[in-house]
Amino acid sequence: MELYFLRHGLAGERSEWKGDDAARPLTDAGIEKTKRIAATLSQLNLGLDAIITSPLARARQTAEIVAQELDLKLIEDTRLAPGFNDEQLRAILLDHPGAETVMLVGHEPDFSETINALIGGGRIVCRKGGLALVDLPNVQSRKGELVWLIPPKVLAR
Repeated sequence: MELYFLRHGLAGERSEWKGDDAARPLTDAGIEKTKRIAATLSQLNLGLDAIITSPLARARQTAEIVAQELDLKLIEDTRLAPGFNDEQLRAILLDHPGAETVMLVGHEPDFSETINALIGGGRIVCRKGGLALVDLPNVQSRKGELVWLIPPKVLAR
C-alpha cells in the first residue's frame, strides 16, 4: 500500500487570522503554488485510488486543487483534522478497503509524527506543500518504509 502525505499549502498566519482557525484559507500565493504542485503531481502519474482530506479550509482547498488537476473525487474525513495519528490512519484506511494508493491531505505536526511512528522513528518534517511517500505492506501494518520526502520548492517548479 502506498500512502502519500501532502501537507496543505501556504495559509494565512494563525496569529493574524481573526476567525475560527478551521476556516483559515490558503493565501493567494498558496493557491498558486499548490496549482504548480498539482501540475507536477499530474506528471508523476501516482495512480491514486483516493484523495482524502482534512475538513479544515486550507487542507480542503489544497486537496480540491489537486483532485481537480488529477480528475479524482475528493473524500473529506474529520479524522484528518488536527489530532490525526497512526491509529486514526488505520481506521481511515479500513474504511477504504479497495484503495491501494491513497493521498492524505492534512496538517503538522500530525503528519510528521504519524510518519515517524510508521517508520520506527527519525525526524521527518513535512513543510507546507511537501509530499511524503510511505510504503506499508498492507492496511493492517504498523510499520512501513519512507520511500521519499519531497519539499514544496521541488514540487512547485
